[in-house]
Amino acid sequence: MAAFEVFRGSSPVILAFPHTGTGVPADIWARLDDNGRLLADTDWHIHDLYAGLLPDATTVRATFHRYCIDANRDPSGQSLYPGQNTTGLVPATDFDGRPIWKEGQEPSEKDVAARLDAFHRPYHEALAAEIARVRALHGLAVLYDCHSIRSRIPFLFPGRLPDFNIGTDGGRTCDPAIEAAAVNVAARAQGYTHVLNGRFKGGWTTRHYGRPETGVHAIQMELAQASHLAAEAPPFAFDAGRAESLRPHLKEILERIERIALGMKR
Repeated sequence: MAAFEVFRGSSPVILAFPHTGTGVPADIWARLDDNGRLLADTDWHIHDLYAGLLPDATTVRATFHRYCIDANRDPSGQSLYPGQNTTGLVPATDFDGRPIWKEGQEPSEKDVAARLDAFHRPYHEALAAEIARVRALHGLAVLYDCHSIRSRIPFLFPGRLPDFNIGTDGGRTCDPAIEAAAVNVAARAQGYTHVLNGRFKGGWTTRHYGRPETGVHAIQMELAQASHLAAEAPPFAFDAGRAESLRPHLKEILERIERIALGMKR
């Protein structure tokens, strides 16, 4: 199984999809328990939601499921949110804190190392290569990391998550104009809520690649799944009506970011 899919565009914007993959090799699948086999923590349909919104954007999509290994976690295993509930590089539980592996089948350190080589490293090598290619074309690159999550997960956060969760690690990972473009569009989106650097401030991808001083800008968009799914439970069906209401706002965000990036070309 290839670890990733790439579409090469000529825009300065790159869309990354680390959590939409549902591929699980047979040997790993055999170790998941019934709860784990639901693959409930997938970023369901996010690549479909963004499809065609910025036609010339490069896309890099992981095909493997985050239960194999999480492409948006530090390969060292260091926590993104110290002191808060979260899931690790190779998750032991789902987002509700429930085990996902059969008893005695939890991944070992050797398993983690093998999965870094098979999945995590190839995905990030592909992503880094596209960032370098786009930066060579434009003098800069903007990595827009695409995510979604259930809107209510008490194990991770209280209450209901806003619809648009914009993460720039406190403004460190991108130019202020890029951050402002996303925030301004989200704030004007009637019927939707938003937050900047709230519970989700940008994962490892955003923090690792976002170095504005080098010409690489990164921003994470975490969408509440209630904004585009029929229900946040199996079978996690795509709601075309909700998606069509949401897509124009996402399109405007991407187009504004692209215009800003083109204006910043060195």
